[in-house]
Amino acid sequence: MRFTKMQGLGNDYVYVNCFRETVTEPEKLAKKLSDRHFGVGGDGLILILPSHCADFRMEIYNADGSRAQMCGNGLRCAGKLAYESGLCRGTGLTVETLAGLRRITLLKENGVVTEVCADMGVPRYNAHAIPILSEKDLVLDEPIQVRGKDYRITGISMGNPHAVVYVEDVWNYPVKEEGPGFEFHPRFPERINTEFCEIKDRTHIHMRVWERGAGETLACGTGACAAVAASVLNHLTEEEVTVTLLGGNLNIRWDRKLNHIFMTGPAVRVFDGETEEQENQ
Repeated sequence: MRFTKMQGLGNDYVYVNCFRETVTEPEKLAKKLSDRHFGVGGDGLILILPSHCADFRMEIYNADGSRAQMCGNGLRCAGKLAYESGLCRGTGLTVETLAGLRRITLLKENGVVTEVCADMGVPRYNAHAIPILSEKDLVLDEPIQVRGKDYRITGISMGNPHAVVYVEDVWNYPVKEEGPGFEFHPRFPERINTEFCEIKDRTHIHMRVWERGAGETLACGTGACAAVAASVLNHLTEEEVTVTLLGGNLNIRWDRKLNHIFMTGPAVRVFDGETEEQENQ
């Protein structure tokens, strides 16, 4: 089975073009291929499949085999790969995901796709829709205790659930220790992606992320969108913000008139390869 390794700000996935390949047990395959010692290595597996309502459909499986509704970095890379594989001709594409249709625009330099701007859709705050267990409809700067420590969270859904937390000195914050406490907290019935954010100024955020099913990753596109939405709601930033992650920068803009969030960032093809894992399942 042929695959392509791609990354957006270090958020790396193994991609399989299912217009040409067949994957029968994606959950098992995701766990095998994502293993950085015995597999290809990555934060998960992304399948590119035919769609009846879009240019293609994207299925995302985390490194632990669980299904993800949405991944911003994965979406950008999927668009680049679909275009370069001849599945789509134009630079304006629609992608079917579990979080709904997403529209992306491929940005090229010297004929090569280097960045992708993605319409990430409408941020949702309703606690039930995220979901977060709360007596309030809006989880905005709400207290929570995790591993015996007091935090305040803002809940946002970008098609997948996020809890945004503000900390000091985020680069030295113990994300790997604190992240699992959030992910498996009983207030998050479908687990949670947690963004640990440090506000630098009104147009710049530093952020690290603990992703459910994957652990700490170098970047998270939906997480960056959630962080900006939360920061605007908490009156901490403007509506267009540079989010600096371990893997680099994303430009996030919340168009309040459309109520859509737009994300622009890089998409990189790392290498192509073949594996016998699918045959051995």
